[in-house]
Amino acid sequence: MKLVSLLLSAWVLLFQPVMAQEWPTRPLRLIVPFSPGGGNDTVARAVANQLTSSLGQPVVVENRAGAGGVIGADMAAKAAPDGYTMFLGGVGSLAVNPHIVPKISYDALKDFIPVVLLASAPSVVAVSPKVPFKTVQEMTAYAKANPGRINFASNGNGSSAHIATALYETMAGVDMTHVPYKGLAPAMTDLMSGQVDIMFSSVVAITPQIKSGKLRALAVTSAKRSALLPDLPTLAELGLTGYEAGSWYGLLVPAGTPEAIVRRLNAESVKALRGSSVRDSLSSEGAEVVGSTPEEFARHIRAEHARIGKMIKDGRLKMEP
Repeated sequence: MKLVSLLLSAWVLLFQPVMAQEWPTRPLRLIVPFSPGGGNDTVARAVANQLTSSLGQPVVVENRAGAGGVIGADMAAKAAPDGYTMFLGGVGSLAVNPHIVPKISYDALKDFIPVVLLASAPSVVAVSPKVPFKTVQEMTAYAKANPGRINFASNGNGSSAHIATALYETMAGVDMTHVPYKGLAPAMTDLMSGQVDIMFSSVVAITPQIKSGKLRALAVTSAKRSALLPDLPTLAELGLTGYEAGSWYGLLVPAGTPEAIVRRLNAESVKALRGSSVRDSLSSEGAEVVGSTPEEFARHIRAEHARIGKMIKDGRLKMEP
């Protein structure tokens, strides 16, 4: 039995380069665990368009929203590890859900192979024009005087928007009511109409609504100010010392995908990120292009998984499942 295993391993090592040269011979799919119109979708489509050109096969974005990203992540984790399924993972799917979803159906650290960390972006504290407060200080005072009165939207339980708001609640000592949606687009629609009051949304995809006056921005959640919205203060500047939250986006493939294909995908993705088309597209949306090795992205995921898990365990980040 041991001899058979050794021969199989040798065969895989011998033929992986050939497999990578022949791959891909048919369309690929990129599973996004949220609905169209949000930051995840924006990043996915920008990269997918460029990969379609460089790989010579269509890369089809497949939105599989639901359960705060669990449905899409589970589908990707259980896909055949043949290089034809990719997954757009982020902080919610890979660092939060594993700690808050009972009997979660996938293992964020074992069921995927990280390919590349594509980009990161801060969140913006955006409010409906109908709310009675115009600054973060006024919002905090109102929330303290009216526990549970403020409704905050997110694009799903465990999403970056949910994390950023929950961290604000904990650090500011306020209690608000969470209204989770199946993506950014429906959440934004209700935010603009006043059905919900606030949203800590990724700067990617929400900036046009801010600049058009349909939403009012109060602050950014990053450690430093956003180059896209330089006049907005950070929450740390406004008194929440040490506050920092945001989104990050990366490509992963199911565990078992041949290493040669992982390396090829990484090389093509990094090349796409360095090209002016993708870089300018993401930068104009407020995202910071990263481009990492698979090993660097794996370390990032493990660090975020541990950091968020400790915050939840210590009670510094209160998250409902």
